[in-house]
Amino acid sequence: MKTLIVDDSIIMRTAIEKFASELGLTIVGKAANGKQAVEMFQQHMPDLVTLDITMPEMNGLEALEKMLNIKPDAKILVITAITEKSVAIEALKKGAKGFLNKPFNEESVKNAIREVMGK
Repeated sequence: MKTLIVDDSIIMRTAIEKFASELGLTIVGKAANGKQAVEMFQQHMPDLVTLDITMPEMNGLEALEKMLNIKPDAKILVITAITEKSVAIEALKKGAKGFLNKPFNEESVKNAIREVMGK
């Protein structure tokens, strides 16, 4: 399953990449902001995206909408430090398939990815 990792923190991108790779996912790109994420999304057409909300240039909610306009069946897992329920609800209404709060651990990321993938 082609996977795009989007987070403005290199530490978070690296951790998510490690856990996703251990699940056998193919990482096709890593983006540091929403604008870069949408460009990579168009280029690689991933099946799964892990997406932060608070990022420079374009936030995750805007990127989420743009990605789903390009590929409506993409599975998007929002991983964010924002703990407000309204943000989670908005992301899910816009089409995200899952939501995970930071800080996370290996097990919570893997479980969230499995859930979004339907495994």
